[in-house]
Formats: sequence, structure tokens, C-alpha cells
Amino acid sequence: MKALAEAAAALLEGTLRNTQTVHGGCLSQIVLIRLSDGREAIVKGGGAPRIEAAMLRAIAASGAPAPQVFAASDGILIMEAMPADGGLSNAWVSLGKALSKLHAAKGSACGWPDDYAFGAVAIENAWMKSWPHFWAERRLLPNCPHVSSALARRIEALAADLPNRLPELTAPSLLHGDLWGGNILAANNEVTALIDPACYYGHGEVDIAMLNLFDGPSPAFYDAYSALEPGWNERLIIYHLWPALVHLRLFGSGYRPMVERLLARAGV
Repeated sequence: MKALAEAAAALLEGTLRNTQTVHGGCLSQIVLIRLSDGREAIVKGGGAPRIEAAMLRAIAASGAPAPQVFAASDGILIMEAMPADGGLSNAWVSLGKALSKLHAAKGSACGWPDDYAFGAVAIENAWMKSWPHFWAERRLLPNCPHVSSALARRIEALAADLPNRLPELTAPSLLHGDLWGGNILAANNEVTALIDPACYYGHGEVDIAMLNLFDGPSPAFYDAYSALEPGWNERLIIYHLWPALVHLRLFGSGYRPMVERLLARAGV
């Protein structure tokens, strides 16, 4: 951590005064630094800092809350330290409004200018016009070589049927891409920042699905967000499958029952 902090201070052309470890990053090193001139910043090592910086800037440009990016190099992302004194229990309305702003930012195709990754799991983002084909070819099918042949056959069957299950999108929304409680900072009942993004353009329900995977949004969240289209609950099963597969590949066989349950609920 010391080397990371010192490198960040040099990038900011300052002198390091002290550091504080920040917990919560399971795939990256994260530290709070304070410089002798009084500046402080969050420093994140690992991953693809320049790509993440572009994602944070895109979130901020949408009007949704995100930390200001101070600097980014090939190995370090330096950003604003945002207030965070509480969880989401009293900030669901704020999150609904923030997510509505984020999803109002539109693209002309599904994807992102760069591929990305969750640790060792690649995230393929090459542009596609068709949303069902994007979800099949960029999110579900790339996992088939990494799971058992039985699971792969079921994933392939679902992927083939996605044109009958997912909508085509005339204007895909900007997505956070990894929206769970740990990536949402809140203080004084307001969301202060959406962090650790894995952005791309696609169906806004993907973020809703990820939020429902480990958290339980209140009715006030949905009221503040906007009306969801009919059938969204059924589509959430399909959208849950990708993070479940990512967890299976990153963290092991304990997530296989989740993958199997989702495939069964999807009818494959």
C-alpha cells in the first residue's frame, strides 16, 4: 500500500503526509492519501485505471453522482474522497433519482469503446446494434468454456432464445454495470457517489437486476426511478445470470447452485 500511496502522491505532484487503508475492494488495492498541502484523495490500484476514469466521467456527465477523477495512469486511479456515513436504508429515493439520470444518458449501440474485466473474468464490450444478441454473445456465451458441459448447454439454449425474451433497444441507456450496495456511497440520506463502475450502454433493467441480486430496494426506490416496463421481473432472471456466472468463475463452486436455480427459473 505504501508504494501505491507514494506513486499517487508523485502523480499529483505532492508530498505524502499519511495514508489510511480503505476496506471494500476485493479485486483492487484502495487507500486514502493525505498530502502535506492538505489535499486528500482515494487511490485505487490494479484493473484498468484509464478506462475506469472514462466511465466515472461518463457517469458524472449524466448528472448522476460520481467522484471527480484527479488523475489516472496505467496502474493508478486517483479520485475525490466522497462522504459516506451510512448505508442505503434511508437513501433509496436518492438512488432511484440518480439511476434515472444515469439511464437517461443514451447511446446509439450496445457496448462500450473498451473491453473491461472483473479480475480474471473478461468483459467483452464490442459494439452491437441488437440488445438480445449483445447479451447472448458478450455476456452469457463467453462463460461456456469455463463451466461444465451441462451448464454450457443450458446457457446456449437460453442464449438462442433471447430474441424472444429481451427487447431491442432504439436508444440504449448508460449502465453502471456493477450496481450493488458496496458500490454506492451515501451520507445524510443521499447517494453521494456511484463507484467501481463497469459501464456500457444497454438495458437499464440490468442495473435494477444487479441491485436486486444482493440488496432489497424499497418501494420508494421504484417510485423515484420510474415505471418499469411489463415483464421486467421475468427479465431480471436473465440479467441475474451473468453476475452469477461471474461469481462462479471468480469465487468458485459455491455459486453453482445460484446459476442452476436461475437457469431453471428461466426454463432451460
